[in-house]
Amino acid sequence: MDDELNNRLKPLRERIDALDAQLIALLNQRAAVALEVGEVKKHFNAPVFRPEREQQVIARLQDMSEGPLASEHISAIWREIMAASRALEKTIKAAYLGPVGTYSEQAMHEYFGQSIEGLPCPSIDEVFRSVEAGAAEFGVVPVENSTEGAVSRTLDLLLQTQLTIGGELALPIHHNLLTLNGGLTGVTRVCAHAQALAQCQRWLATNAPHLERQAVSSNAEAARMAAEDPSVAAIAGDRAATHYGLQVAYALIQDDPHNRTRFVMIGKERTGASGNDQTSLIVSVPNEPGAVFKLLEPLARHSVSMTRFESRPARVGTWEYYFYIDVEGHRDDPAVAAALTELGEKAAFLKILGSYPRAR
Repeated sequence: MDDELNNRLKPLRERIDALDAQLIALLNQRAAVALEVGEVKKHFNAPVFRPEREQQVIARLQDMSEGPLASEHISAIWREIMAASRALEKTIKAAYLGPVGTYSEQAMHEYFGQSIEGLPCPSIDEVFRSVEAGAAEFGVVPVENSTEGAVSRTLDLLLQTQLTIGGELALPIHHNLLTLNGGLTGVTRVCAHAQALAQCQRWLATNAPHLERQAVSSNAEAARMAAEDPSVAAIAGDRAATHYGLQVAYALIQDDPHNRTRFVMIGKERTGASGNDQTSLIVSVPNEPGAVFKLLEPLARHSVSMTRFESRPARVGTWEYYFYIDVEGHRDDPAVAAALTELGEKAAFLKILGSYPRAR
């Protein structure tokens, strides 16, 4: 049977080897052209990373593909190809909520590719500060979760910063209960970020009601603690389990099987139009009857679809609010530009956080 199997596989493997030889030659040719692009960018002081261009490349390839590769496979492959080409021009650094092993780190790699230098930060505040100070070109921050809603600290910092949003990623969140020995013998408490604890509260109440729950700065920090203390269980993902040498006691313990977190990429450069864009903004209105309706009317009149509307207290003690709004389209699209101009005339405050490619 082994001889028959090998005889059947041999010509197929030879074809794959020949195709691999063609692929590596073409990839090196592509990388050489990318280096030429980099030289042109240097001459004009243009940024190395253009998210709208990379989105267009991936979308075009997905549209022309006839299979069997699925769209997500094409996206993953070309993300890494383009990341490797970028690294030949310049090593890009991105700050994220650390330590190593967080979902923020996973989001960074899924968005930028593996060929990027990560800068783990102890807080979301420090991610913003690192990018503002130039310690990293980009930052990766969570902005909302499908189960627990908005990440309030990120929203507050987006109001204060001069940085702009240049991209987004919706990451499926798969929580595991991790321990040193792969069981709960001797475990007395479970540690995780407060949002992760909330996202698993029904599972914990049903399956581990005896465990004390302790909120910590990140799920990866919880994993680090569990690696040092056998009485601690951590809620975290596969990346944290691998990095800290933990075993999965229970897998996929999130209450919502479709749990996702939306991350945004912040930086100093404005992102051009990709053809499939979204614009985020913050507005406030005078405290008068019908003010919110008047504010949103230009969006409807110019046929600009609103995809998100969130309020946050202005913290001035007068029951005033900031409204965080996402709309379809790029700020340079004629309809969006016209609506934003009118909105700015009616709003007491308007800040455009950025226009960027929508997550596909």
